[in-house]
Amino acid sequence: MTISQALRLRRSLLAERLPNRPVLLFSGRERARNYPGNSYPFRASSHFLYFAGWNHPGLTVLLEGGRAVLFYDFPESEDVVWHGSGLSEQELKARFAFDEIRPSSRLSEVQGATSLPLAEAAEQLEVMGRVPDLTEDRELAEAVVFLRLDHDACAQQQLRQAGRATVQAHRAGMAATRRGATEWQVRAAMDFELIQHGMPHSYQPIVTRDGQVLHNNAHENTLIDGDMILADFGAETLEGWAADVTRCWPVSGRFSQRQREIYQVVLKAQQEAIKAVKPWAEFRHIHLLAARVLTEGLIDLGLLVGKPDDLVERGAHALFFVHGLGHLLGLDVHDMEDLGDLAGYAEGRHRSPQFGLCYLRLDRTLKPGMAVTIEPGFYWIDRLLDDPEVLKPFADCVRPDVIQAYREVKGIRIEDDLLVTEQGHENLTPGLPTTLEEVERAVTGAVTASRS
Repeated sequence: MTISQALRLRRSLLAERLPNRPVLLFSGRERARNYPGNSYPFRASSHFLYFAGWNHPGLTVLLEGGRAVLFYDFPESEDVVWHGSGLSEQELKARFAFDEIRPSSRLSEVQGATSLPLAEAAEQLEVMGRVPDLTEDRELAEAVVFLRLDHDACAQQQLRQAGRATVQAHRAGMAATRRGATEWQVRAAMDFELIQHGMPHSYQPIVTRDGQVLHNNAHENTLIDGDMILADFGAETLEGWAADVTRCWPVSGRFSQRQREIYQVVLKAQQEAIKAVKPWAEFRHIHLLAARVLTEGLIDLGLLVGKPDDLVERGAHALFFVHGLGHLLGLDVHDMEDLGDLAGYAEGRHRSPQFGLCYLRLDRTLKPGMAVTIEPGFYWIDRLLDDPEVLKPFADCVRPDVIQAYREVKGIRIEDDLLVTEQGHENLTPGLPTTLEEVERAVTGAVTASRS
């Protein structure tokens, strides 16, 4: 399936769900870093990309009855001097299956249209100096969620492309890791791999020895033996489709005993969760399965005391595994989270107030065509494990003396991207070292070469 074929199909499916309903979608506008001519790299709205395909600022598309009308002003002579002539009308129609292209001045002719999201639309239209009467309704949002949850063949191929580039980037990071290097140097090796694939990041990368900081975007530390790198790093195709992968590896090429023990616990939790990914499985149940497997491992190591099911029900595991097991993946790395929980939570389901479980991003029945991440973790977070008040409700099941012995572990997360299929699932990020032995071999070869 070509991109133009996929776009036509998506538009016709939207028209079936919203007959006789005009919809306006906006790509968004460029944002200046410090002065108008120096802007941040532009990336169009994901809803716009899904139905229109063209990653270009200041665009509006009218969808009605399966047809797509692009409102676009072709560059004037002065713009052509600086930026080139761009795509012709024929090229735009062929590549993105636009049925008609009108000048932006005719946008005011559109009446009774809905938009998604309305705030983004209003911002772009204000800059353009024209604000037609728009409404935003839940029915449109629900229709978009319904379509974007089920990735078509074109989307699946895009996700595989992003996954392949991401795997190569992680391998490059492992090969670049050595004592005395900085986190920046490891990230630079990973960035270089994406540049060779012509892809940007799908989110701000995490490449750090301080893996206990869940969203750590600093890269200033110098690496020493005993450190582990936690790399949460994903590519995005030029069409906007994302990958999201995490691996951990030792700077020396060998995990310490404590690191090995916790890594094995996290890996088992991930493997059991991956096995459970199949059509009609409940993602919340898979999350709780991973939490139970992790809890069993922590009981075996002596960090926790009690029955696994009881501890998970109380949320004791969340002292170490704070976040949810994963999330939707697609055009957004956390797909459609701009719509709040409408995409992540099925109708009638709501977030739990329990610590840990309240961060679960996905509570749906899995169906073929959905893409999700599976990413259990263990974190030694000072704010939780050094605070007597936080530990007090778990005084009967937590072993503070044993917990302190694992402080060196800091953070371990193992994450892969899965596509739900009719038969079970497909790993979109295959071939990446995952077991202790595979990871150590991937690092030690480079470390040995650098020291010889």
